[in-house]
Amino acid sequence: MEPQERELIFKALADRHRRKLLDILFRQNGQTLMALCDHFDMTRHGVMKHLRILEDAELIITQKVGREKYHYLNPVPIQVVYDRWVSKYAQPWAHSLVGLKDTLEGRIMTAVPAHMQQIFINTTPEKLWEALTNGTFTKQYYMGTAVESTWENGAAYRYVNDDGNPLLDGKILEIDPPKKLVTTFNTLWVDETERGESTTVTFEIEPVGSACKLILIHEGLEPGKPLTQGLQAGWAQILSGLKTLLETGEPLVLE
Repeated sequence: MEPQERELIFKALADRHRRKLLDILFRQNGQTLMALCDHFDMTRHGVMKHLRILEDAELIITQKVGREKYHYLNPVPIQVVYDRWVSKYAQPWAHSLVGLKDTLEGRIMTAVPAHMQQIFINTTPEKLWEALTNGTFTKQYYMGTAVESTWENGAAYRYVNDDGNPLLDGKILEIDPPKKLVTTFNTLWVDETERGESTTVTFEIEPVGSACKLILIHEGLEPGKPLTQGLQAGWAQILSGLKTLLETGEPLVLE
């Protein structure tokens, strides 16, 4: 992250109205401007001004759904700043920073996803794809697990711990290297009674200049559930670790 990008984040978080907007979207992600205005004693233009500053800092991203424009949270910039400036002085993954959610600006969709994130990584699509699908790489940023699959449509996949037990598994629904990967997602690390239905995870890779934009979409999550909040925090940690690994060649160290 460049110094000017960090400055935009610090500036955006310095205002109590903008922090309130993040809190509102944390409690209920994906809201229209009209819905957000109901929480403030200020003009519509005033709320729009604060939202633009948050968007410039990539803390909020907007998504068109039909004629409506929805606002989401992006936890990754906060997590990256936290990794750089806080984690080496305090316990990692402060609870006040986890669970923020985001979406992708300009995407036209028919339904509002439960959870979306995006991150810019200084790498190529091919290297990013390899980092997503090679167990040697995932072991360094994906909670210490190695991914296993034949990477074909309809094939199974799983993330395996050192002891050989799977952390999660699923099936590949769509694969288009190095652009898009869609899978089902089963949480094997929690008790079977708490897992709920299988959800869907999508990774999309888009070249942007000399970098790549990685988009994560996790659909089917139940808002407000402890498992959902844990997954939101986990994805921010995973994407932050992936960025660090690809840009520095070293795993993210939180202690």
